[in-house]
Amino acid sequence: MATDNKKSNKPAAKKVKDRWKAKEWYKLYSPKMFNQVLLGETPSADPSNLMGRIVEATVHDLTGDFSKMHVKLTFKVKEVRGFDAHTVLIGQTLTSDYVRRLTRRKRTKTDHVIDVRTKDGYLLRIKPMSVTDKRIQSSQETAVRTAMTNEVTNMGIEMTMADMMKIIITGEMSKRLSNAAKVIVPIKRVEVRKTEVLEMGEGGQDVSIVPQPEPEVEEQPAEPVEGEPAPAEETAEEEEIPAEGEEQ
Repeated sequence: MATDNKKSNKPAAKKVKDRWKAKEWYKLYSPKMFNQVLLGETPSADPSNLMGRIVEATVHDLTGDFSKMHVKLTFKVKEVRGFDAHTVLIGQTLTSDYVRRLTRRKRTKTDHVIDVRTKDGYLLRIKPMSVTDKRIQSSQETAVRTAMTNEVTNMGIEMTMADMMKIIITGEMSKRLSNAAKVIVPIKRVEVRKTEVLEMGEGGQDVSIVPQPEPEVEEQPAEPVEGEPAPAEETAEEEEIPAEGEEQ
């Protein structure tokens, strides 16, 4: 009897629930700014769990441009429709190995932090870096920072968020900042090391800033024009063999 009581007091074994079977796969897409390219897939048991999920991709992954493999973009899921999760751009950064290659001995690398409000209401934190040919004084670094801050502020007044991201990715902003700072000290290189979206504005990510890849078109054979004879097939000319008794 004692053994029977011991067996009855044991709790029943719980069934282990397979959580993976309850999950579905969702496709992550970039915003229209980058032509809604497929970024990847992620599993989730509930679509609401995808909201705020972060995904990264390089500009090369989105456009196929090998010269932009060092530029990384960060996206965040904002909306889920069916099994498609749509994202918004929240930042840009350069790879660490690319930044290290720009820094050499006997040079001065100056980091800048600039907050700018764009024309369409976005608040961006842009962090350019400048590299000089030789070491410079702290007063010169301060003057370079001031010149770059004024230049970026003027860009924000004239441009939308999409325009700002376009000139950052293409390198046009780096050229403009270099021109603004080289009147103070000789500048070897200027790069936008990092960009963060601090506050969202109105729209701004519905305009494409990268060219769409052209679809491959198969060449079709030309159709003959009505009324003209079709081109005869080329055949090898047969050598005439003289008949018996004829002179060769």
